[in-house]
Amino acid sequence: MKKLLIFGLSILWLHTNAQKKEVNIQIDPLSENIYMLTGQGGNIGVFKNEKGLFIIDDQFARLSDKILTRLKTISDQPVTMVINTHYHGDHTGGNQNMANQGATIFAQKNVRSRMESKQKEKGAIISESLPVITFDEGLQLYFNDENINAFHVHNAHTDGDALIYFVNGNVLHMGDTFFNGRYPYIDLKSGGSVKGYIKASEKALLIVNDDTKIIPGHGKLATKKDLEAFLQMLKEITNNIQKEIDAGKSEDEVMKNASLTASYDTKGFGSGYIKPEKMRKTVYQSLVK
Repeated sequence: MKKLLIFGLSILWLHTNAQKKEVNIQIDPLSENIYMLTGQGGNIGVFKNEKGLFIIDDQFARLSDKILTRLKTISDQPVTMVINTHYHGDHTGGNQNMANQGATIFAQKNVRSRMESKQKEKGAIISESLPVITFDEGLQLYFNDENINAFHVHNAHTDGDALIYFVNGNVLHMGDTFFNGRYPYIDLKSGGSVKGYIKASEKALLIVNDDTKIIPGHGKLATKKDLEAFLQMLKEITNNIQKEIDAGKSEDEVMKNASLTASYDTKGFGSGYIKPEKMRKTVYQSLVK
């Protein structure tokens, strides 16, 4: 019995450690100095510049060492600046570790407010993890070979979303206002809304062109056509559900009506974190809010 117990614990240990090793940090070059990094959590944007490395989002704290090791393949310079696209932990979890390495954290002002509130709920403010420079509607950053514009988009994924555009590199990071080929997570409790999501995509389409490389919060590197398809999906499903609301249908009826999202379910939009039923429910709640 003792041997079986030891064997079982050994298998559990191996399985747990195998799971930890499953996260592979991949770096894809988008231009001479701009990269997309994928691992576990939100996609990271990386810009190599004369001041060091500028990164967009930093995934989970437990991945920081692995991320920093991979970043060394891009440059021996440290991460000097981090900008968060919103406050969720799969995008800001590494903030404290990056700050302890000397990075300055930037974000839209609501990101800091929401991070502070969440930390207070847990009993302690971790000041190193919080953005130290915040902005309201926009921020411009100038480097020798690149200009970066950050735009606040209102009440989309959350109430603190920012789009980050590299003007010369023609790369746009959209954070979680864009899930490429998937239904999005609309965080209604944090100020998100489906109408805000639509407006965010429309704003992004004013910035990009056919050659723009778009980094989504989740999913593969995207193009303008991918974003247009995402926007069309949002509009069609919103319109379908609004008609049901106008006809007096309940939340439960809408949630169970698979026909409202069927054309996009078949395209695989419901294969990610947000399943079709959850998408219908969230859009309903957003529209009647």
